[in-house]
Amino acid sequence: MLCSYLRPSLPHILPLRLLSSAASRVAAVKQHELLSDTLAFEDPRAFKVKSLGELLRALGVFRLCSFPALVNNCGKLMSVARTLLGKRGFSLLLRPTVYAQFVAGENEAEISQSMQKMSLQGMRPMLAVPIEEDLGESTGEKRYDDNMDTMLECVRMSHSNAWSKDPMMQLKITALLSPELCVKLTNIIRQQPYDLNLLIRSMDGEPISFPGLDEKEAAHLRSGLLRLNKIAEASVNKVRVLVDAEYTYMNPALSLVAMAMMKKFNKDGTWIWNTYQCYLKDSRSLLLDALSLSKNEGFCLGVKLVRGAYMDKERKLAMKEGHQDPIHQSWEDTNDSYNGCLDLMLDVISQEPERYRIIVATHNEESVRRAVKRMEELGIERDGGSVCFGQLLGMCDHVSLTLAKEGYLVYKSVPYGSVDETLPYLVRRAQENHTVLQGIRKERDLLRKELNRRLRLTLRLVCMPQKM
Repeated sequence: MLCSYLRPSLPHILPLRLLSSAASRVAAVKQHELLSDTLAFEDPRAFKVKSLGELLRALGVFRLCSFPALVNNCGKLMSVARTLLGKRGFSLLLRPTVYAQFVAGENEAEISQSMQKMSLQGMRPMLAVPIEEDLGESTGEKRYDDNMDTMLECVRMSHSNAWSKDPMMQLKITALLSPELCVKLTNIIRQQPYDLNLLIRSMDGEPISFPGLDEKEAAHLRSGLLRLNKIAEASVNKVRVLVDAEYTYMNPALSLVAMAMMKKFNKDGTWIWNTYQCYLKDSRSLLLDALSLSKNEGFCLGVKLVRGAYMDKERKLAMKEGHQDPIHQSWEDTNDSYNGCLDLMLDVISQEPERYRIIVATHNEESVRRAVKRMEELGIERDGGSVCFGQLLGMCDHVSLTLAKEGYLVYKSVPYGSVDETLPYLVRRAQENHTVLQGIRKERDLLRKELNRRLRLTLRLVCMPQKM
C-alpha cells in the first residue's frame, strides 16, 4: 500500500521521460553546433597562449614562407648567408627566427623547456631526429651505429621527462640501413616476397642468409635489423615509434621491416607504427593489406596517415624512367584517398580500439573536421588513445591548439639539434611541403588578428582615465 503512494503512476512518468529525452537531444544538438563552430578554426583567440614575441616571430617567418622563390631557393640562399656571415653569425641570425619557429632546441634543457610549454598548452611531443639518407648518401656502418645511439637517446629523452605523456618519436629506417640496399630489397620482394619470420629471426641474432642478396649485402641488412631491434626493445611500453615512409622506390622494403617489427613487438600494444601516403594511387590497397596482415599474424597495427611530401620528385623520376606516375592526378583525388583511408581506419578502430590506432597527421582542416565527426558518430572517445591528431611544430597551431582545448589528443612533430644539424632537414621539409607553406595564409591572418586584439586592449588600458 505504501509503495503505491510512493510510486508515481505511468501517465505522469511518460511526459517526464519524453521531456528528458527531448532535452537531451536538444543539448546534444547544441553541443554539436558549438563544436562545429569551434572546428571552423576561425577564432584568433586560439593564440591567446602565445607570447607577443612568439606572435611577431611567427608572422615574420610565415611572411617569408609566402614567397615561393625564397622557399624554392632557401638551400642556396642559406649557403650564401652562411659563407658571408660565418658559422657564428649565421647561427645568430637563424636561432631567434626560423630555427626557433620550427626546432625545439639543441640540448635536453632547451628541448625540455619547449616541451613543457607545449604540454601546458595541452599538446604532446613526437620527437624527430633530423637524420636520413637518400641514394648516393650512404655513409657506412659506423655512421649508422652513431645514428642508432642518437635514436636511443631520443627514446630515453622522450620517456624520462615530466612532459612525456604517452610520447611518440619518428624513425627513418634509411638512417640505419642504406637506401641502396632498401631499393634492391624492394626489387627482390616484388618478385619473391620475404616471410616476416625471416627478418624477426635476424633481429634475434641468427646469421640469416637472405635470397637475392650477396653476403656483404646480407651482413649489412642483419646489422641494420639488429640496430632497429635495439631501438624497438628500448621503446616498448615507453615510447611509440612511428616509421616514416619515404620514396616509392624503397617503400616496400621499409614497410616489410616495419611489419616485421610490429609482428615482434606489437603483440599486446601498438608500439611500432607505419606511415601510409595517401597521394599514392595504391595507398588504400596498401592499407588493406596491412590490416589483413595484422589480423592474420596477430599483431596490433598503428597507422600514421599522411598525404605525402615527395610528389615533385616522384613524378620527375617516373617520367625519367618511363614508369606510370604513382601519384594521384589531382588534389581532389588525393583528398578522396585520404578521407577514404581515414574512414576505413576509424571503422576498424570503433570495433577493436585496443588493437588499432591512427594518428591523423594533416594540416587539412576539412580532414580534421571529418575525423572529429566520424569519431562522434562511431562513439570513439576523444582522449581514448586510439585516435590522435598530428601537425608540425611551429605550423597549423590554430588547428592544434583548438583540438587540444576541445579534449582531443594532439601531437606535434618536433625536430631538434643544432642549427647545422637541422638546417638540411628544414630545407628539405620546406621544399617538399611547399603546398603546406602556401596554406599558411589563414594562420597568418589569425595571428595578425590576435596581435591587433592585444594592441587595441593595450591602447584601451593606456587611454583609460585614472581614478583619483
